[in-house]
Amino acid sequence: MIHVSETLMLQTVEDFLTSDETARLIKIMDSETAGWRPVGQPEVLPAPGAAQQILAEATYRALPAIRRGTPSIAGATPWSYTELIAGQSVPTHLDGIISPRTPPRRIGRIGVAVAEADAGGRFYIETTSDPAPWTGAVLGEADGYLPGTPVCRSLPHAPCPHASPPAWLAGPRKSRWLTDAGAGVAVAYGAQVIHGVTPVISGRLRRFVTDLVDTPPAG
Repeated sequence: MIHVSETLMLQTVEDFLTSDETARLIKIMDSETAGWRPVGQPEVLPAPGAAQQILAEATYRALPAIRRGTPSIAGATPWSYTELIAGQSVPTHLDGIISPRTPPRRIGRIGVAVAEADAGGRFYIETTSDPAPWTGAVLGEADGYLPGTPVCRSLPHAPCPHASPPAWLAGPRKSRWLTDAGAGVAVAYGAQVIHGVTPVISGRLRRFVTDLVDTPPAG
């Protein structure tokens, strides 16, 4: 049974990628994205097969550490790649649980940078006691959750930089928590955690992200 605390978790895996794996991923993406730069909010690209293999192996190694606090997580979906350049950010948003009653359920997300920005580009989460981000609906045993599990609203990250956030997200008073995880360190966070990335001031942030789900990946 999925517990609400799993959807609100925050966990780091400091040795998620080795220095060799980080270098290999950079080399792969240099080849795959030569001449490409994101426009507006960062575009998200499917990671190529060679990168997927490295990240899948890293995820497998990290699962025991991640599952200490989130035992319902069984694996991850295919990884995606994104970049942030100077002036770009990932605005505050809330992914939510996709199809909460149907496996595979997205319990969380995980991201790892292979190159940090020179300044800015820091991942953050925001917490609030305000009820506005919650729908008021609850899930139970028949849905695969402990009875009374609340469900949050959803505003996934999307490339629309001029859109204003809805009142339920913009209105509540929130506290921001910044991470200092460096390249190669994975940050896993619950699907019902408010989060974003601060604007890059200089340099380029290069990052892979994916969903953590309750059903093992096929194969």
